Amino acid sequence: MQINAGTSDLEGSKKVEVRKVERRTLREVIVKIGLERIDTQEGVTVEALLDSGATGLVMSLEFTKKQGFKLKKLERPVNVRNMDRLFNKEGLIENMVEVNIYYQGHRERTEIDMIGGQKWTVILGIPWLVL
Repeated sequence: MQINAGTSDLEGSKKVEVRKVERRTLREVIVKIGLERIDTQEGVTVEALLDSGATGLVMSLEFTKKQGFKLKKLERPVNVRNMDRLFNKEGLIENMVEVNIYYQGHRERTEIDMIGGQKWTVILGIPWLVL
């Protein structure tokens, strides 16, 4: 937290310290990665959020469709909870894509779940962090 201090005159010459507490924004760890479509080997570079609290890898459904990634239907849709532990308002995860992810000379073929309404294009959770 950041504290801004100042002084104020109260009761004549007596000085009282006034403190204003402001919330600091959480820091986000962002990395540039390459995503390669498996079917065409075409790629795109994106900024991805590293999230040690995410239990999977997710990609924005809107971005996926715009880039022409081939969606695969999941056998069983998956319910998603947000950081606040509430279910995601966009509903179940029903699709995923298979991609190659490139980062600093490393290539990993993986599946990424699709979810709508994302602030981030890609979120890399625990499965990516343990590689």
